[in-house]
Amino acid sequence: MKGAMGEPRGIEELEAARAGEVRFVLFDIDDTITEFGRLPEESYSALWRLNRAGLSAVPVTGRPAGWCDLIARQWPVDAVVGENGAFAFYMEDGRLEHLFHPESRDPRAARARLDPLQEFVLSEVPGARTAKDQFSRLFDLAIDFAEEEPVLPLETAVRIRDLCESRGARAKISSIHVNAWYGTYDKLSMAELYLTRRYGWDPVRDLGRVVYFGDSPNDEPMFARFPLSVGVSNVRRFLPLMKTLPAFITSASHGRGFAEGVDRLLGLRV
Repeated sequence: MKGAMGEPRGIEELEAARAGEVRFVLFDIDDTITEFGRLPEESYSALWRLNRAGLSAVPVTGRPAGWCDLIARQWPVDAVVGENGAFAFYMEDGRLEHLFHPESRDPRAARARLDPLQEFVLSEVPGARTAKDQFSRLFDLAIDFAEEEPVLPLETAVRIRDLCESRGARAKISSIHVNAWYGTYDKLSMAELYLTRRYGWDPVRDLGRVVYFGDSPNDEPMFARFPLSVGVSNVRRFLPLMKTLPAFITSASHGRGFAEGVDRLLGLRV
C-alpha cells in the first residue's frame, strides 16, 4: 500500500514479475545514493551492476547544470535530469547532448527573475544562504538549509518554500536544499519527456518499465506517478510533510538503501 492508503511495503516484498518489466532505473542523488555528501562504494557499484545488466540508469536531481555535465560524461548512467526538471544531459556518439524543457530555454531570463527572489528570501530568513553550487546553475535557485553547517530545522525549510511560492515561484524541499524556479515543469515532466523523445516510452503502456528511488518531498511527483517506487529508509524523516509515499521502502538508508533496492531488483531478474 502507498500514500494515504498506508505505509510503504518493505523492498523484500517486491515481486519477480514486476522486477522483470523494469528497463529504466530513475533515482534522486542527494541522500538517495549519497550519505553525508559522499557517494559510497555500495551505491556506485550498484550503478555499474545496473549498467552490466543492460538497464538504463538515470539520476533525476536538483543539482546544477555544472554537476550534470560531469555526471553525464563520467558516471555509468544513460542520462541525467537536472535542476528539478529543467533539462536532461546525455552522451550520444561521443558527444554531450542537451534536451531542455520547453519552459527553460533562456538562462538570462531565469536569472532576472530569480535574483530578486534570492534577495527576498535571504532578507526574510535568518541563517538562510544560497547553496555553494549556485554558481553553476542555469535555471533555478537553491537555498541551503542542511547541506552545510549550521543545519537549519525543517520548519525553516518549509518557511523558505512558502516564501518562494508567495512570489509565484515553484519550490520543492529536498533533503539539503529548497529549490525554486519559475515554470510548471518538475522532475517528473522532464524525465517523461526524455524517455519519450529518446526511447519512444509510452506514459500509459510503459509505466511498469520504470522504477524510481528517492528520499524526500521533492520526489513526491515521481512516487505518485510510478507504481514501482522505492524510498530509501531515511525518507521516513519527511513522511509528515508528504501526501504521497513510495510503494516500497528499504531497510537501509541512503546509498546503502539504494544498493539494497538494486540488489533485490537484479536478484529477481536472474
